[in-house]
Amino acid sequence: MKTAIVSGASGGIGIKIVERFIKDGYFVVALYNKNGSALDDLKDNLPTEEEKCRLISLKADLTSEKEIMFALEKVFSSFKHIDVLVNNAGIDLYKLLTDTETDEWDKVFAVNVRSAFILTKAVLPKMIERKSGNIVNVSSIWGKVGASMETAYSASKAALIGLTKALAKEVAESGIRVNCVCPGVIDTKMNSAFSKPEMDEIIERTPLKRIGKPEEIASLISFIVSDSASFITGETITVDGGFTV
Repeated sequence: MKTAIVSGASGGIGIKIVERFIKDGYFVVALYNKNGSALDDLKDNLPTEEEKCRLISLKADLTSEKEIMFALEKVFSSFKHIDVLVNNAGIDLYKLLTDTETDEWDKVFAVNVRSAFILTKAVLPKMIERKSGNIVNVSSIWGKVGASMETAYSASKAALIGLTKALAKEVAESGIRVNCVCPGVIDTKMNSAFSKPEMDEIIERTPLKRIGKPEEIASLISFIVSDSASFITGETITVDGGFTV
């Protein structure tokens, strides 16, 4: 049985990644910080007891290396290997750069980039030993093209793209693939701050004339880590309905 770790698992995209991996037959370790009830609800709604048993939720503040490693100790005591790591956790900061405080900048990078580094570094030895594994970093279109008033967020997501490309080269000989997904505007709580006129403008600017669904991101990640994508590594795949074309 394959095992996956998903960070940011209780968010709009994260919960769908967890659900998809459960359907794909994985044991899933779902890392969350605040919204554990969302994962409890998902577990309650899984159709079989066997599927319920394959979902393990662990609380960890991803700004704390100590909490991350404490959670991983529990994981490694239960599972001999990790097949997939999805670094999905992310927080936003909507501010002018001139209004951004250093601690705010640091928190965005701690969650969006530093946690990915810590989690990846921790799971890599087991993957390298088995010469098998997949790592998927969830970035954003703003990591590619930048977003006004979201400088910290854009910079952190750009860092994930750089991490993906460098690490893919670093671990390829060990049979490990590393890829990156860049969602556009997706129907999640993070984007609920947009007013209706702002959302209407985004939809109008999107060639497919709609925003994305969290399950569409989950489906792509499911494919990326599958054997059908075994020759894909170091890629940054945009899912934005053509918004950045």
